[in-house]
Amino acid sequence: LNPECQAKMIAGEIAVELVPQGTLVERIRAGGVGLGGVLTATGLGTSVQDGKQTIEIDGRTFLVEKPIRCDFALIAARQSDYLGNLEYSLTAHNFNPVMALAADVVIAEPQHIVPVGVIPPDSVKTPGVLVDHVLERPH
Repeated sequence: LNPECQAKMIAGEIAVELVPQGTLVERIRAGGVGLGGVLTATGLGTSVQDGKQTIEIDGRTFLVEKPIRCDFALIAARQSDYLGNLEYSLTAHNFNPVMALAADVVIAEPQHIVPVGVIPPDSVKTPGVLVDHVLERPH
């Protein structure tokens, strides 16, 4: 955490939940697709487990992690067409489509806005139906 967030956390002004990256993205994905949560063994026996429900399946214990949704997602993309269909490059493929599913309002900020039909259908990773606003990124 940056120093300002640390100070606010210590003062009790904000709550901070430390979540392993894989668990975080699965919680976001669960929120996006309407699941009640996810099961994970990551964090068992650590402070991550404190206050969380556990469940046993076939002799294995799992933490029950609640889904996460957000009010807004600001998503960078390589390209968008005028309908909001998004194409990503490099690591933006990893979590940007998941965030678009879990947000009430999706704001895309592509490097380039192109006419409909320019982006090949197989390259669209977030369909325009999930995107509420497209902002042109200043160059």
